[in-house]
Amino acid sequence: MLGKGGEDKFANCCHAPIHGHAAASYCRPRPRRRRLHSAQNQLLSRSRSSDAAFLSRGVVGPASPSHGQWRRRSRRVQIAQFFFFRLPILLVPPWKLEAGAHPFLESLRLRLHSAACYDSVVVSVPRQSENSDTLLGNGVVGILAETANMWERRAPLTPSHCARLLLGGGKRGTGVNRIIVQPSTKRIHHDAQYEDVGCEISKDLSECGLIIGIKQPKLEMILPHRAYGFFSHTHKAQKENMPLLDEILEKRVSLFDYELIAGDDGKRLLAFGKFAGRAGLIDFLHGLGQRYLSLGYSTPFLSLGQSHMYPSLAAAKAAVIAIGEEIATFGLPSGICPIVFVFTGTGNVSQGAQEIFKLLPHSFVDAGKLPELSAARSLSQHPQSSKRVFQLYGCVVSSRDMVTPKDPTRCFNKADYYAHPEHYKPVFHERIAPYASAIVNCMYWERRFPRLLSIDQLQQLMKNGCPLVGISDITCDIGGSIEFVNKSTSIERPFFRYDPCTNSCHDDMEGNGVICLAVDILPTEFSKEASQHFGDILSKFVARLASAKELLELPSHLRKACIAHAGRLTSLYEYIPRMRKTIIELPPAPTNLLPDKKYNSLVSLSGHLFDKFLINEALDIIETAGGSFHLIRCDVGQSIDDMSYSELEGKLGENHNYNTTPTANLT
Repeated sequence: MLGKGGEDKFANCCHAPIHGHAAASYCRPRPRRRRLHSAQNQLLSRSRSSDAAFLSRGVVGPASPSHGQWRRRSRRVQIAQFFFFRLPILLVPPWKLEAGAHPFLESLRLRLHSAACYDSVVVSVPRQSENSDTLLGNGVVGILAETANMWERRAPLTPSHCARLLLGGGKRGTGVNRIIVQPSTKRIHHDAQYEDVGCEISKDLSECGLIIGIKQPKLEMILPHRAYGFFSHTHKAQKENMPLLDEILEKRVSLFDYELIAGDDGKRLLAFGKFAGRAGLIDFLHGLGQRYLSLGYSTPFLSLGQSHMYPSLAAAKAAVIAIGEEIATFGLPSGICPIVFVFTGTGNVSQGAQEIFKLLPHSFVDAGKLPELSAARSLSQHPQSSKRVFQLYGCVVSSRDMVTPKDPTRCFNKADYYAHPEHYKPVFHERIAPYASAIVNCMYWERRFPRLLSIDQLQQLMKNGCPLVGISDITCDIGGSIEFVNKSTSIERPFFRYDPCTNSCHDDMEGNGVICLAVDILPTEFSKEASQHFGDILSKFVARLASAKELLELPSHLRKACIAHAGRLTSLYEYIPRMRKTIIELPPAPTNLLPDKKYNSLVSLSGHLFDKFLINEALDIIETAGGSFHLIRCDVGQSIDDMSYSELEGKLGENHNYNTTPTANLT
């Protein structure tokens, strides 16, 4: 309601219904001058008080809207009644005052409109930024040189994106005015390419109000009172990244996490999933050729390089097509066929991996048809046979193929499984894994779900003669859905060999067991295409981020992605300190049902725990009852539609001794 012509807009809005009230009820004849002056004096005298809350009386309090509701109401006009007549008052929402703004009102202006039949009071509040050193909103963008990993060559913006942003800022006089790029000799785009489109090359980013990168910068390089954008991995209170969050808060930095930027449908907007899938499968095919060679078989896979060995994604695809033509022409040894690739999940990662697989001669089969393939091999093929097979087989499996209800009278229900995974048991090792030559793990997994493959299950599979040769764990969840994956690998050494018989890992390709790829930065192998894809989306937000002096000036999807601002956690992420103090890092049990330890009570919570602040209410109830707790599991929903899940373990006082696991669904 404020800004250019703000007072006129405010005046006009008083002639229309506001919050369901007719405007006519606020139009009163002008009171007598003596009474009006008395009201003026009382209001102005109160404005000198150090307590700014008097204007919020009736708005803030136990019976008032919750913090989250105020966030949704944004800058709506509030109407209050003072003294002998009604004054339309533009109030600053209380949550803005709580979010770091100066606690006192800077000015109170009373203006009477002689031509109208009402009086108005306009209240203004200073910026949330209290430090004069802040450069937020100055339109100067900095691009970091990536230092987290030797192989990281991606950039958040390409030179073409920078050119468009600078051109747009020059035309409209808003948004991005300058872009300063830290020099880097390993970035996929050279410094000269940025310089050619008008960017400045400098190590010094002190003039930048917005600084962006891919991975987190070194702590000592973080500048105070700026806005930063990168993948921080802090919103789940990840222990290894808490020093980063502490530094962000201490330096009063505004932190925007790309992972948390979602569209209206709740889906992430900034991600590299398909590139991870593409690179993950190409690298795995490269290693598969070496593994088959160590087992005594020469295959066309041996001539395929790793993803980063090709100048572009198109060149890598051409190489895959070439080995596909060789398979179609000369075939594969029957002793290792049929070669069955099992893809878990159907998201972007799986789609990227399948995109590469489809470049090879192939057939997709349903999970129920896998036993027939195995039977055909045992009947018609012998390891020393001269017969050749001219295609691969693929099978895409979902949660329906991985688990089954514990109650045999019930059928699988996806919604029920996600809400109550404890009611299901894993069956992937019985129905799918015995027929797989390669498992390409692309699925999203949380600790509350059963594992895809445990160590015990894999040991039994190997004893039974399972044809499994390798696993490409593109998700790279350490100690996650594939239990034996207890470390990540690097691009220069992407594989390790796991021997289930001895439960040991080795760095060579020769010996018993299965090979495993577990690289956690796969998208950087296609740095050029990944940077272009990422920048196409990020560039739509940069101008708003660069020009915004206040968090309120940003659209909701960017505000929701802001973890910290002006030295404080934003409302959606106020749970992080509490989680840090109470979380216990426990590895899940083999089937990941419940931790194997004694407890007085285990309370499972699901629903909108954080965006509606219900997690804090649950913890308060336990503490009020004289109990203590540990937050042993917490999975935060990634969108407005996703539910979050938490498990609280502890004692609920002498009068609260449960032998069961209480479950609450909070929405």
